[in-house]
Amino acid sequence: MTGEAQEPLVVFSTAPDPDAAERLALGLVEARLAACVNLLPGATSIYAWEGRIERAAEVLLVIKTTQARWEALQAHLAAHHPYSVPECVALRPAGVEARYLAWLRTECAP
Repeated sequence: MTGEAQEPLVVFSTAPDPDAAERLALGLVEARLAACVNLLPGATSIYAWEGRIERAAEVLLVIKTTQARWEALQAHLAAHHPYSVPECVALRPAGVEARYLAWLRTECAP
């Protein structure tokens, strides 16, 4: 696999509680859809939903993956996330340290 498929992505998602976040993170890493997922509890989300402004305590998931795993990662979140519309936002980093990038690519290889 070369080129764009090997490019790293950082994906953000949120979960309603630590247990759900851990289940999602473990599933992503076990399926090799992510090399690492950081769970950051204590996030407060304020968002529009069904015509109202909502506020919720959530856990932020910071998911490190590759472009090649992006579609499968989205499908996994859609299938296993407790929200009907889970957050799934991918960003391309401006740079990644070479040894970390090599490890990320190895761990995300199908």
